[in-house]
Amino acid sequence: MSKLLQLFKNKYFVTTFAFVVWMLFFDKNDVLSQYEYRSEVKKLETEKEFYSREIEIIKKDLNELGSNLNTAEKFAREKYFMKKDNEDVFVIIKEQPKAE
Repeated sequence: MSKLLQLFKNKYFVTTFAFVVWMLFFDKNDVLSQYEYRSEVKKLETEKEFYSREIEIIKKDLNELGSNLNTAEKFAREKYFMKKDNEDVFVIIKEQPKAE
């Protein structure tokens, strides 16, 4: 018990302990904030990868649309449900089974 009391009387220990407690819990860059920042960075990196893949797909589609008229017609029919004057378009949507 006396060693513990001597330890708390040591000004260097008290100063270091107070500094560590302040940095871990009370500072604006505390441990919890750092964890939240890292999780946000991971989320943003995942979104960046997703949008990068989407951009590549769209660039490929755009290149095909600019080079081939048949591709443009196919794209308009599939994406925007366009049709010729003498055609009928039937859109079939598959329903997902409801989870109970």
